[in-house]
Order: sequence, then C-alpha cells, then structure tokens
Amino acid sequence: MNFLKPASPLASQKTVPICPWKVAIIDDEQQVHAVTQMVLKNTLIDDQPLQFLTAYSAAEGLRLFQDHPDIALAFIDVIMETDNAGLELIHRIRNDLQNHSTRIVLRTGQPGTAPEETVIRSYDINDYKSKTDLTDTKLKTCVYSSIRSYRDIVTIEASKRGMQKVIAASDSVLRSRTLHQFGNAILSHTVQLLNIKTAEMYLVSQHVDLFGDTELILLAATGDEVKLNTAWDTDILPDDVKKAILDTLKHQRTSLTEDVFIGYYHTNDNTRSVLYTRFREAHNPAQNEILKLFAANITLIFQNLHNREHIQETQKELLLVLGDAIEQRSKETGSHVRRVALMSELLALKLGQSIEYAETLRHASPLHDIGKIGIPETILHKSSKLEDAEWEIMKTHAQIGYDLLKESTRTIAKMGARIALSHHEHWDGNGYPNGLKGEEIPLEGRIVAIIDVIDALGSERAYKKPWQENDIIHYISERSGKQFDPAMVDAALSLFDSFREIRCNFPDHFHH
Repeated sequence: MNFLKPASPLASQKTVPICPWKVAIIDDEQQVHAVTQMVLKNTLIDDQPLQFLTAYSAAEGLRLFQDHPDIALAFIDVIMETDNAGLELIHRIRNDLQNHSTRIVLRTGQPGTAPEETVIRSYDINDYKSKTDLTDTKLKTCVYSSIRSYRDIVTIEASKRGMQKVIAASDSVLRSRTLHQFGNAILSHTVQLLNIKTAEMYLVSQHVDLFGDTELILLAATGDEVKLNTAWDTDILPDDVKKAILDTLKHQRTSLTEDVFIGYYHTNDNTRSVLYTRFREAHNPAQNEILKLFAANITLIFQNLHNREHIQETQKELLLVLGDAIEQRSKETGSHVRRVALMSELLALKLGQSIEYAETLRHASPLHDIGKIGIPETILHKSSKLEDAEWEIMKTHAQIGYDLLKESTRTIAKMGARIALSHHEHWDGNGYPNGLKGEEIPLEGRIVAIIDVIDALGSERAYKKPWQENDIIHYISERSGKQFDPAMVDAALSLFDSFREIRCNFPDHFHH
C-alpha cells in the first residue's frame, strides 16, 4: 500500500494521481455528518482534497477501518450503540488492527459523561472535542494539524520500512555466491523495495588494471533472465540503454527521469560503475531515495563479488595447473587430477556434505600429490616394483605435501594440506604416514583416498594397463573396512555411472 503519493510539486500531474486524504466520520447522528462535510468540503491539504467515509455505528466504523487501513483522520462519537461504543472502537483500532497512524478525534454531545483527561490518558486519541466546538475555524484547524501529523507519521514509517528493506535486501544480495544469483536477487529486491512492477536493470562496471587494460563486466537482469557479458558488442544491452550508460560514464553523474534511474558510482580510482533501471509505472520521491540507497549498496557488492569471483577463478586455474604439473612430472600425463576433483565433489555431496564443502574439496583435491615435487624422478619413473628403501622415500610425499601447504590460512590450501597428509591412511590403521584409524582420518582424506584409487585403477600407467570396471568394483568392495571407510565404499559404488561419465568427458592423453 502506498500512502506517499503526494510527490513533489515537480512531479507532473499525469504520472502521480492525486490521492485524497481519507477522513472517516463515525457518528449515529445524520446532522453531525452533514455539518462536518459542509464545513470541510473544499479543504485542500498539500494540494490534496479530502474524501469522506461515513459510518453510523461502532460496528460499521470497525468495518471502515478494516477496508481502509489508510484513513488519515477519524472523528468518532463516544456514545452510539452503547455508552462506550466509541471508546471500545478506538481500543480495537489501536490494538486489534494495530493501526497507530490514523489520527483520532473523539467527539461527544455530552462533555460531562466521559472526563476528558481520563479518556485522553487511557485511550490513544489525539484530540477530544465537544460537538458544540465544531465551528468552522476550530474544525479546520483540527483537520490541518491532524492530517499533517498523519502525513509525517506515514513518511517516517515508510522511510523506516524502506531502510529495513534496503538493509535486508542488501544482506540477501551480499549472500549471493555468484554473479548470476546476484542478478536475480537485485531484481527481485528492487521490485519488492519499491512496490513497482517489473523493472529491468543493467549494471556495468569498468575496471582499469595495472597495464591500462580496461576490464568490463555487464550484467543484465530483466524479468526473463540474468545475462552476463564482458564486451560492449553484446545483445544483452539494448542500444538506447548502451548509449545512456556510455553518456553517464562520460559525464560522470547520476540522473533520474520519470521512468529511468541511472546511477553513477566511482568506488575507487580504477573502477567506475553505472546502474540503469527502467520503471514500468510512476514512482515518487520516497521510492527514489530508497532506490538511490539500494543502488549504491548493490554497486559496491557487485564489484566486490566480481573481484572475489575473479580471484577465485585465478586460484582455481593455478591449482589445476599445479596439479597437472605434478602429474606430468610423475609421467602420469592424463586428466587424473581433473577427474579426481570432479569425482571427489560428487562423493562429498552424496555423503550429505554442504555445497561449500564439496566445492572446496573439488578445488583442493588437485593438490593431493603435490609432495611428489620432492621425490627423485628415478623413483617416480621406475616401471618395475620399488625396492623397500625407494618405497620409504616415495611414502614421504604425503608429509612433504603437507609441509608445503600447512602455513596457509586459505580454506582451499588448508584442506589441500589435510588431503596431502591423509590420503594414504587406511581405515584399519595400516596406512601411512601416521597410521591413523577410522574417524581419526579427516573426511576429505578418506574421500580422496578411495577416489584416487578408483581413478588410478581405471587409468593406464607406465607399469599397468587400465582395469575393467567390474574388477575395480570388486577391489574396492573387498577393501571396505580395511583400506577404505565402508560408508565411502557404499557411496562410491552407487556413483559408478557418474564416474564413468566423468572418465568419458576427461579421457587420458598420453605422450608415449
């Protein structure tokens, strides 16, 4: 519901309909209705006329309030059906309907029956008048002051709600994990915040990097979908929108017309952003204020989210490159690292872990053999069985990997360190390097342990041919409770179809 239609004098008459102030007269005497309306009929307050709503009993009055929560002022007679009908009605308006905005003036024909001070103290009313007081001037003065109070209360309430909504909406937008979710969140919240029918929004952020290259990101959120792009020559920005955004970047200032709001934000030396919103219906100054606040917030969030995604993508790329480099040095050039990452993620989800945990695992698992950097190539590349002494050296890769990563405070590297150290531990305590048992082995270590074996058995290596799927299943099942956590074995076996698909999508490429 929108009480704030009064808009500024600048708003053209065609866009903002004039909404009258609603004045309720609740009295069982016809004469009182007639006199009140006659005295007030041409009154204008803030250029808005009055609209009279009438009721002849407390019960009718209550229905009026149920149907019109935006009554600005109500004149209520004390004595109607009963001696206290008016007072009981006020009690219900304030308590049952929780309406504290409407200004209420109590009127009585017998001033002595309900002592004035007691009534004003006990009931939330704003004025107490004897019906003989209803002379022209007094009545008008009362109406002016009451309606202006109502106007201010409603403005404050709307601003408060607007602020609460901006905070809640910004919070929800902040929780977006990806730019796509962000696009959906800002669109739905803008519509909710402003009570405006489908808006369309375009966000453009321009960042100049150290080398003077301009990096651009465009987000289009229309009612239908959210689209992202990183170049101007895109169909996600209609031509008129693109022109308006380029003009705004050039002139570096925010502008607002009847149906378009374009915000310009210069958040740091190297980044400029523009938010373009088009409305489908009229809006008022209060809505504009809310939009400006929200827009400033979401632009900052957008840039931070974009930077965060950018950094994360860089980290993930580097981790995969690193994993690949280790594989190549081990002469296991295939897509082992990528497959292990995807299969581990699937297994974590199957075990009921959170999406965040599964994603972290996907990015951390390529580091499981990073310690092989410290193993001599003579051992890594040996095609025959390793001697005992060589095997002892080979086993040190778990500790070496952990030592390389253990100082990091980053989640992915922290998990990578735990995996490197524990992915050769066995459920029954016969693994290495620390002979951990059962639940002592971190979950990520137990997951990568089984996935690493499943994938290695299915791959060709210098010393072996790929195994058949049935043999792998047999091998894994047989080692349930010994080498592997039984829960991992059950979950992994149920995922074999997905594992096969991952192997098809990421086959090994060998350089013989």
